[in-house]
Amino acid sequence: MKNIFNLALTGLIMVLLVACGDEKPTERSVQYMGDIDMYESIPYDGYTENPVFKDGYTSQLPVAGTIARGASVYDYPNSEEGYQMAKDSLRAPFEVSEKSLEKGKVTYKIYCSSCHGDTGDGMGTLVKNEKFLGVPNYKDRDITEGSIYHVIMHGRNLMGSHAGQLTEAERWNVVQYVEHLRADLLK
Repeated sequence: MKNIFNLALTGLIMVLLVACGDEKPTERSVQYMGDIDMYESIPYDGYTENPVFKDGYTSQLPVAGTIARGASVYDYPNSEEGYQMAKDSLRAPFEVSEKSLEKGKVTYKIYCSSCHGDTGDGMGTLVKNEKFLGVPNYKDRDITEGSIYHVIMHGRNLMGSHAGQLTEAERWNVVQYVEHLRADLLK
């Protein structure tokens, strides 16, 4: 029994020594993807020649439907001048409909009503519990769809930006719903 154990232990040590040798294979036995060497790819620096692309350069235009890094689809700056420009000239890209108002209502309940209130009176749950004070009533404000959209994009005073939480369509639906609430408050 001792001899079998010693033989097995010796065999294991020999296998480990052979497996840990310094020799590396000179050629790979299998290579996938044919001519494309994915094991040792060639890195290309930006703005250098690159034979892979049709125009021969590494840097490419963004894919259709995407936005280049650093580019902005919202051209109104986060300033008082940007706010006034948006207020005067920015308009919704689609007409108000029952469907857009319903979507706006759902989104408004999630993101806005806790501060602005369900009716836009500025008396949301957080205001009633004195977590935030001075939230405006929509009927007391001179607002347009452009100014509402701008505030959602950049924030204003204590309100932070909600651009990261809402898609463009959701923002416009909320804008239309806020205008609907404001019209009800003005009656």
